[in-house]
Amino acid sequence: MSTFDDVRTIALALPRTEEREGGWHMGPSWRIIGGTMFAWSRPVWGRDLEWMRAQGDEPGDAVLGVRVDGEEGKREVLAANPRAAFTIPHFDGYPAVLLRLPETPVDLLRELVVESWLLRVPKRIARDWLEENGMMER
Repeated sequence: MSTFDDVRTIALALPRTEEREGGWHMGPSWRIIGGTMFAWSRPVWGRDLEWMRAQGDEPGDAVLGVRVDGEEGKREVLAANPRAAFTIPHFDGYPAVLLRLPETPVDLLRELVVESWLLRVPKRIARDWLEENGMMER
């Protein structure tokens, strides 16, 4: 249901965000300007692909990685979205999940991309954005 064009639209609407073409056989990534990635194209290959296939699973062609808030956040996203979200051994201990974009509703994609951005952007920018969008806790 989602595409990389949807990711692009969501991510580039967030302040201080840029898109870059990736390395390591990756496609586009979205980063905080002068900072780190919060969403990235992430094909699954090698041992991780073999591992998935041994589990009777396939990653699909359009896979997006997003940061999450620690291991508990990772478990919550995986449990709540079993068709869309998955992980691989390479991500063990790393606060991120992978999303099968064709299985990810756009509203879920938006939620996860924004949450990932909020984890990486400077706190002042996050606070201002949340306030401007009526999402600031009082």
